[in-house]
Amino acid sequence: MPSRAYALFRKAILAEQHVTCIYEGRYRELCPHIIGTSKNGEEAVLAWQFAGESSGPLPQWRCLKLANVSGARARDGDWHEGGSHRTTQTCIKNIDLDINVHVRKLR
Repeated sequence: MPSRAYALFRKAILAEQHVTCIYEGRYRELCPHIIGTSKNGEEAVLAWQFAGESSGPLPQWRCLKLANVSGARARDGDWHEGGSHRTTQTCIKNIDLDINVHVRKLR
């Protein structure tokens, strides 16, 4: 059974919604792109963080372990994504849902 955070992020991907949350003590505003499990079997999401708090410059890609997410909320807003990908993502080993493969290609 997926966690509450997993279900919320998955639904947000399907609806192309933003997710706001607290992660590692910082407020984040994200557009989730890929959800599944990491190589350690932990629920995780690859998301484009476009606003909020960060230890580095924004926007940027974030790999979030969903067990460490709190206060997650979905909301409508303009979709954000990163530019060209220079490397293959390694955040999600077992992909459940990828916005570019499972959502957009079905339209």
